[in-house]
Amino acid sequence: MDIRVLQYFLAVAREENITKAAQLLHITQPTLSRQLMGLEQELGVKLFSRSSHSITLTEEGMLFRRRAEEIVTLSEMTKRELKQEAMLTGEISIGSGEYHGSCYLSGILAAFRAEHPNVTYSIYSGNSDNIKERIERGTLDIGLLLEPVEISKYDFLHFPVPETWNALVRSDSPLAQKPYLTPQDIVPYPVVFSRRDQIRSEIANWFGDSADRLNIIAHGNLQYNMASVIRRENGVLFTLKLDLQHNGLKFVPLQPPIRAATVLVWKKNRVLSPLTNAFLDFAKKYISGMEKDKK
Repeated sequence: MDIRVLQYFLAVAREENITKAAQLLHITQPTLSRQLMGLEQELGVKLFSRSSHSITLTEEGMLFRRRAEEIVTLSEMTKRELKQEAMLTGEISIGSGEYHGSCYLSGILAAFRAEHPNVTYSIYSGNSDNIKERIERGTLDIGLLLEPVEISKYDFLHFPVPETWNALVRSDSPLAQKPYLTPQDIVPYPVVFSRRDQIRSEIANWFGDSADRLNIIAHGNLQYNMASVIRRENGVLFTLKLDLQHNGLKFVPLQPPIRAATVLVWKKNRVLSPLTNAFLDFAKKYISGMEKDKK
């Protein structure tokens, strides 16, 4: 299976039009059509549903698209890694969720690039489960995750940045006038949680005996989208306190507090590129230096 043919396939899947894809790829339409038919014959499945006006993916085509994207990404990463010479150059792929630690990470990225201006970054935004899955597949070099992490699978570097869970509520809610919220304050309101099982379990433990009385109306993984639900429902979103402003909403602390921490992780026993190793060494020194400055 040729990487070039996979790139052809992805172009057609993206454009849903062979003529337009052929123009973008700088090849003729008959050549592109032959390549696609050859790919379908090689795989033994039909990848596209064709009509006179468009071409769309079959179910098998959608599954193959995911795999093709991973293969092409890994191929490009491998080429970049093999081209790295004495002067550091290339791209580091990084995954991160919505944390205070993300701002700290951006400081490390900027400081590293100041020393190595030929380095670029590919940044993927998602929750911890998404990021771990991509690290496992090799499409991300490193990721910023919320603890706990599986120490049997990952090496990691602690970030000295506290993360605190808050309630996000509407500004006109009675809850917004309180200095902090207890489980008893929240139980009467609709609740939105994170989708991650570990986080949901931790928040349920915070509620204690009141957990069974919760009216959970939604789960999610991105604060902006979940905040939209709260704005409509006049409920409570359990989320990390971030340096963000949500129009018509307010962060309120929890009592007792729920605290967490973030870690920069990479796959244990995986051979990393020289560039990624150099970045991790730099990150360790950066954090150590920042901690010494605090003292």
